[in-house]
Amino acid sequence: MRLNTYLNFNGQCAEAFKFYEECLGGKIVFIQTHGDSPMKDQVPADWQDKVMHVTLAVGDSVLMGSDAPPPFAAPQGMCVSINGLAAADGERVFNRLAEGGKVNLPFQQTFWSPGFGMAVDRFGIPWMVNCDEPV
Repeated sequence: MRLNTYLNFNGQCAEAFKFYEECLGGKIVFIQTHGDSPMKDQVPADWQDKVMHVTLAVGDSVLMGSDAPPPFAAPQGMCVSINGLAAADGERVFNRLAEGGKVNLPFQQTFWSPGFGMAVDRFGIPWMVNCDEPV
């Protein structure tokens, strides 16, 4: 069994995943809009260019997402957790994710980690960066 994170957006999915691809050093391996799908005739004209599904490979992990109409687009009760980075790399990733968003807990050393921080990115997605390795 594998668990993968699936993020929903309200029209910003393509922009968000291009940012995550660059920020996390991953690769978008699949992206399809509603207008490119077999269901294109059942989708309103203003949603034809919205993402039906995207897959981003980051190392051995996969982050997936789509554009979904409200209320499905709002993340609730979740946080995407990034683990296994050295503190310097974790701080760099955290700072990029926090750009234009909101820092809930500044990146800092804690009793369990050489670097930990919590932020909500500019797309409304909550993130935790938890480092395992010292600088």
